[in-house]
Amino acid sequence: MSAGTYTPRPGAAPLPRMIAAQTALETRMLLRNGEQLLLTVIIPTLLLVLFSAVDIVDTGSGASVDFLAPGILALAVMSTAFTGQAIATGFERRYGVLKRLGASPLPRWALMTAKTLSVLVTEVLQVLLLTAIAFALGWSPQGNPLSVLLLLVLGTAAFSGLGLLMAGTLKAEATLAAANLVFLLLLVGGGVIVPLDKFPDAVQSVLGLLPISALSEGLRDVLQHGASMPWAQAGILAVWAVLGLGAAAKLFRWE
Repeated sequence: MSAGTYTPRPGAAPLPRMIAAQTALETRMLLRNGEQLLLTVIIPTLLLVLFSAVDIVDTGSGASVDFLAPGILALAVMSTAFTGQAIATGFERRYGVLKRLGASPLPRWALMTAKTLSVLVTEVLQVLLLTAIAFALGWSPQGNPLSVLLLLVLGTAAFSGLGLLMAGTLKAEATLAAANLVFLLLLVGGGVIVPLDKFPDAVQSVLGLLPISALSEGLRDVLQHGASMPWAQAGILAVWAVLGLGAAAKLFRWE
C-alpha cells in the first residue's frame, strides 16, 4: 500500500454534479413540505374534480373539464413556480440558508438554476397527475403539444421571476401572507375557473394582462379550441418573465 493511497483530494465537485445534487435536494424538500403539497397537488386536484363533477360555474358549451383542465394546469404552474418557491425561498433567506449556500463552492447563479430545475421537475409531476385525472373525467385535449410546452415554460419563467422577487425583497412572514393572498386573488380573477368574459369589460382588459390569465387563456385556446400558438398570450408571459427575472436579479437580497 503506497503512502498516497488515502491522500485527500480537496476541491469542489464538477459544476453540473453540484447543480444536479442541489436540484435533487430542492425537489425532495419541496415534495416533503405539507403546505407545498397542499398548494401544488391537493388544491388543484380538488378544484379540477369538484368543478368538473358539479355544475357550479357556467363554463360555456362543451364539457366542463375541457374548460377547466387548461386553467388548472396554469394554476399548478403558479402554485409551484410562484407561491411555493416564494415562500420556501423567503424562509431560507430568513434563516440564513441562502447566505451559507452562497458562501459554498456552488455559485449563486447555480443555486438559482437548481431551484428553477426543481420547480420544473415538480411541474412535470403535477402535469402528469392532473392530465391523468382530467382524462379520467372525460377530457379531450386538442392542439399542438409544442405550443403547450412553450406556454408552460414561459409561464414558469414569469412566475419564478415574480416569486424570487418577492422572496428576495420582503420579510419571510410578509412573503408568506402576500404569496398566499396573490394565489387566492389570481385563482378567482385569473380565468382559472371563472371565465374572463363573466367580468365587466373594463375589468377584463386588465385581468387579461395578468400572467395567470395569459397562461390559462393561452392553454385553453390550444387545448380546448385547437388553435395555433397564441402569440398574444405568449408575448404577455414573455414580458412578465423578463421584468420579473430582471428585477429579481437586480434587487434580490441574500440576507
